Amino acid sequence: MDEKYLTVTALTKYLKYKFDSDQNLQRVFLRGEISNFKAHSSGHYYFSIKDENSKINAIMFSTYTKKLPFVPTEGMKIMVSGSIRIYETTGNYQIYINDLIEDGVGNLHIAFEKLKKKLTSEGLFDKKYKKGIPKYPSKIGIVTAATGAAVKDILSTIKRRYPVCQTYLFPCLVQGEQASLDIIKKIKQAENYDLDVLIVGRGGGSFEDLNSFNDEQLARTIFACSIPLISAVGHEIDYTIADFVADLRAPTPTGAAEMAVPNITELSQMLHQYHIRLNEVILKKINYLKLYMEGIKSSFVIKNPMLMFDNKKQRLDLIEEKLNHVLKNKIETEKKRFNYLKNNFILNNPNVLYQNQKVVFSNLIEKLELVSPMNTLKRGYTLTYQENQIVKSIKKINKNDLLKIKFYDGNVTVQVLDKEKKDGKNRNEI
Repeated sequence: MDEKYLTVTALTKYLKYKFDSDQNLQRVFLRGEISNFKAHSSGHYYFSIKDENSKINAIMFSTYTKKLPFVPTEGMKIMVSGSIRIYETTGNYQIYINDLIEDGVGNLHIAFEKLKKKLTSEGLFDKKYKKGIPKYPSKIGIVTAATGAAVKDILSTIKRRYPVCQTYLFPCLVQGEQASLDIIKKIKQAENYDLDVLIVGRGGGSFEDLNSFNDEQLARTIFACSIPLISAVGHEIDYTIADFVADLRAPTPTGAAEMAVPNITELSQMLHQYHIRLNEVILKKINYLKLYMEGIKSSFVIKNPMLMFDNKKQRLDLIEEKLNHVLKNKIETEKKRFNYLKNNFILNNPNVLYQNQKVVFSNLIEKLELVSPMNTLKRGYTLTYQENQIVKSIKKINKNDLLKIKFYDGNVTVQVLDKEKKDGKNRNEI
């Protein structure tokens, strides 16, 4: 009888099997509103999706949340796709989300990411093209709506922080179909006013409200703008294409004004500190020069100026004595050398040198005659040549070779007629 009763675990496993094997639940598309949203430290998102009558628990793992171009918020209307499965621990069914877009502006997000990728590949966001913002601008342009919190915040911040700066407002549409073209027009108009900085932006709003700043032509206009440009669109969490292409991105319109101008109070304090430090440096320099002058005035040389010349005169006398001593020694040395040469035996008897050299020469001639090859030829010897080279071995002579034989009194050219062996060796006949 007890066998028909199932455990909760067994039932849950059975239901999980049914869910996992149902192909209709493997790819489900839902539309609804986010409720009880929680972003876990692990990167996972936990929330519910609800409509007027029902709700379903949802989970989106960090693998997929990292790919989202925005952070979901409570009450956001969304469209999701994923699979329906049973969570065994609680027995609840929930949707495991793979993809999530905002309902109504999902296509805008897709277009945003596509344009962002395109302009990134073209280099419009590269830091090397960013122009620096001047530290002390004198003229600032503002492209935004003529009314609203944004323009008020910018103007009041500039007036409070740096009232010496002039501001030029170029009112434009910041929302709607014609807004992008109007912003482009006002940026180009601002380039004719010799401005130091240009602020372009608007107050906060939904992603759809800010979409006018995601226009490709506006991005290219900002990139080509000759004025250093600060983008100030929406709040700190809002990012538009204009933010990426601008020279500097501000988190808010107020932040843009603070980045554009220095704080005059801080400048005043800084100048005051510079004034104090400069006075201290000048005073130290004056005191140092005073001490230096006092030292010079009290120096022994200043009080006894002739002593300096006396010392120089004494040193000059010492150098003169040393120079005279050196010259005297040099003259004596040369005199001794001259007298030695003058009394030299050879100079007094030049014929003796000649006779000695003549004897040496005769001895050399006799030695050369002893080793002269001509004397050897006189004794009956000959020299044999082959192609102007002396033949030193019979092994290098072949039949029909032409040889030149040098005698004491002439030369003879002969031809080798035969070559035969004798006593195991080669013998040539001529």
